Amino acid sequence: MQTINFGGLSSTTTLVNGNGLSLCLNFKNLNHPFSKISHFGLSTSPTISGLCRASQVVEIFPTSPEIFVRDARIEDCWEVAETHCSSFFPEYSFPLDVVLRIDRLIGMLFGFSIPNGCKRTCMVAVAGSSGVDSFFLGKDDFKVGIFNGKLSQTKGFVIGILTVDTVADFLPRKGPLLQRRKEIAYISNVAVRESYRRQGIAKRLVAKAEAKARSWGCRAIALHCDIQNLGAKSLYASLGFKCVKVPENATWPQPKTSPDMQFNFMMKLI
Repeated sequence: MQTINFGGLSSTTTLVNGNGLSLCLNFKNLNHPFSKISHFGLSTSPTISGLCRASQVVEIFPTSPEIFVRDARIEDCWEVAETHCSSFFPEYSFPLDVVLRIDRLIGMLFGFSIPNGCKRTCMVAVAGSSGVDSFFLGKDDFKVGIFNGKLSQTKGFVIGILTVDTVADFLPRKGPLLQRRKEIAYISNVAVRESYRRQGIAKRLVAKAEAKARSWGCRAIALHCDIQNLGAKSLYASLGFKCVKVPENATWPQPKTSPDMQFNFMMKLI
């Protein structure tokens, strides 16, 4: 899917999906701090190593390591940026690949301002470490950007990422005052490193995002999927997401990408 930094979007009409979701929608485009070059949905970029030349990361894990999903932490931030950039911008070469990763890293750490009462977090699929950390450094009750403030003794290797939020920038506003929609979470930036794709990791990330959304009190979850990305559309459909028909001439909010890219808007009751 195409779009970048880890953020959100914004649009008029009535729509109903197969699950009986009915929304009367009004909205206009918003300027989101991470909509400058963002990528949303599942990345299925073609053959690329997925590693920044500056990093020279050595793949030391077996073909089937233990994999688990958790909230991203401070020590994950570079690998999150690298996974994101290698999945959505595989064509970038040195030194632009390094610059892009640094830009993403700064954005993730310092660019997230969200409205009061809204939530946003990054989730990571990690390989090569047990799900239970034996030792933590620092507190676990503060956050930097979208990352938890705690540091662990063992962290594993990030192989997949996903962002989920309740900011509702990419959901149609409601009412004459164009109020934000509540109780609907939004998924973006789903990406899995190339060598770990087709192993069910994206499904596990989405399932964890749904659980997180339920813990926030959400009743539904939504996302945008590139119309040309049939693999991603099939994945989301298998997880129960339904395409919501956008009325003709409606100005619904979408990820800001190349002008010729089109998206399906998909939702699911949780």
